[in-house]
Formats: sequence, C-alpha cells, structure tokens
Amino acid sequence: MNRILVTGAAGFIGFHLVQRLLERGDQVTGLDNLNDYYDVKLKEDRLRLLQPLPGFRFVQTSLADKGTMEELFADSRFDVVVNLAAQAGVRYSLQNPHAYIESNITGFMNVLEGCRHTGVKHLVYASSSSVYGANATVPFSEHHSVDHPVSLYAATKKSNELMAHSYAHLFGLPTTGLRFFTVYGPWGRPDMAYFSFTKAILEGRPIDVFNHGRMQRDFTYIDDIIEGVVRTIDHIPCPNPGWNAHAPDPATSSAPYRVYNIGNHHPVELGRFIEVLETCLGRKAEINFLPMQPGDVTVTNSDVTDLVDAIGFSPETGIEIGIARFVDWYRGYYGQ
Repeated sequence: MNRILVTGAAGFIGFHLVQRLLERGDQVTGLDNLNDYYDVKLKEDRLRLLQPLPGFRFVQTSLADKGTMEELFADSRFDVVVNLAAQAGVRYSLQNPHAYIESNITGFMNVLEGCRHTGVKHLVYASSSSVYGANATVPFSEHHSVDHPVSLYAATKKSNELMAHSYAHLFGLPTTGLRFFTVYGPWGRPDMAYFSFTKAILEGRPIDVFNHGRMQRDFTYIDDIIEGVVRTIDHIPCPNPGWNAHAPDPATSSAPYRVYNIGNHHPVELGRFIEVLETCLGRKAEINFLPMQPGDVTVTNSDVTDLVDAIGFSPETGIEIGIARFVDWYRGYYGQ
C-alpha cells in the first residue's frame, strides 16, 4: 500500500486513476481546485463518486498556493505523487496565457519542492504529445528533440520536463514524465473535440472541423492511459549508465529521470473518427470545414517502444470500442 497524492483528482484522467489506485488498496489524497475552465458540475459529479470510497480524502486547493502545498506535503508524507493538475488546452492558451504559467509552472514548482523536502520516492507527472510541436518526424519518439513548441501550453509541458530533470539531477528525485496522446473516453473533458462533436450532433448543430479535416490524431482510450500510469508508478526510474553527455539522449539521463509516450500508436484521420461517432450516435454530422488553427499540428503519432520495454504494456483499444463506450456514457449521463 502506497500513500499517493493525485493532483487534478476531479479531472478526467485523475478521476479514473484515483478509482484504480483505491481498487488496488492504495491510500489516495486527491487534490483539485475545481476551477471553471469547463463545467464544474462534471468535476463535482466525478468527485461525488470518489468521496465515499475507503482510503480516499479530498483537498480543494490550487497548486500555486505555496503555503497550503507546503503544509499538505509536510503533514502527509506521500510515497508517490502523480501530478495531473494543469491548465489544459492548446487554443485556450492563446486567450489566457497567464493561467498556464500560474498552474503549469508555478504550481509544478510547488510540487517539486514538496517532493524534494519530504522524501517522495517517485514523482510521475503528465506531459503531453504537444511538446513535439514543429517536429515533422513521425512516429514521435522520446529520443527526438522537442525544442520547437508551437503553443504556450506545449512550452509549459516541455518546461515541466526540464524542471523535473533538474530536481532529479540536483536532489536525486526519481521523476517520470508521461506524454499523453489525445485521451478520450467516458467522463471526458467537454472542451475536447469528440465531446463537443457529440453534443452538437445530438442537438442537430454543425461541427467545426479544422484544417479542412486533414488531421490525424493518436486517439488513446482512457483505460489504456490509466494502465500505463499505474504500471509507471511502480517502475521507478534509475540513472542510465550508458548516458553520454557528448551525445545526450533526451529521454534518459545520468539522473533518475525518464519520459515516455503513452499513445495508441495508430493515428486515425479525423474524418474516420467522425464516421465512427456518427455510427455510434445513429446520426449524420453537418460539418463546417475551417482552416488550421494557430497552435495545432496536423498529425500526432506515438512511438511506444520505450514504454513497452519498461512496463510491458502498449495501448491497443480501437476507436470503434472506445467511442461506443463514450457515447453510452454520454447518453446515460445527459439523459439522451
């Protein structure tokens, strides 16, 4: 049994992760600020399902609240921290950039300091496929350079990886960054395209499809993400004895530091994704094709070789299964 802090516990991935950790007997403290970036009721409903579960306690605060975070770490003495709290969204970073610095940079700094001063054995944190930015070499590998982000959101996630490395190097804090690829499924985020598409199609409204539909995404089902995170929690990174400072490998280090992709590694064209969604909904979509949005990329495609080698797991759930499960949940939750 581990004492685990999960930040962003009322969020999409955090909610599913807390359930899984409690099922296996861990003691979980969930932290969330319940902000209104999207429908707070959805977060509160997730939380209502978690709060009665044995071994769970909830703390409502912001990662950026330095004093509260110091008290939480000092009082709780966590074995493992999983940092999923962040200001998400590529497009929203064009509108409210300061929110990303406060949550993703200042907040992550407070997490690192808490881990450093209380002897946390492993910090696992959410990065993002968006860090690959202008990199056009596919599939995306952790061993590629990711020095050209095309959104502030991506820049903050790359910054998290750099900050984590510095703490691994300076203080021996084992850190693992997970680059998630387009996560979807039940209890998902309303700001994600598949969610807004579903709502619009059921309401008979057109959907906006950017880059005239010429997009490919590595859609990764939530259960696969959770399996990868849980296995990673139990796989504490070690220094790479073969790491060469004259030819540095971005994925590893002479410090206890790793980054992994977690993606389905089978990119799907957006048009195909919409077709499957239409089939599951039993309705056709009216599509409004639009140009490419600033900060977007045309394709995401994960190389998960390192993940498989490390934890023996590869996400495989196809969209035909994943979308059907999401639609079933959506109809039940919203009574449609």
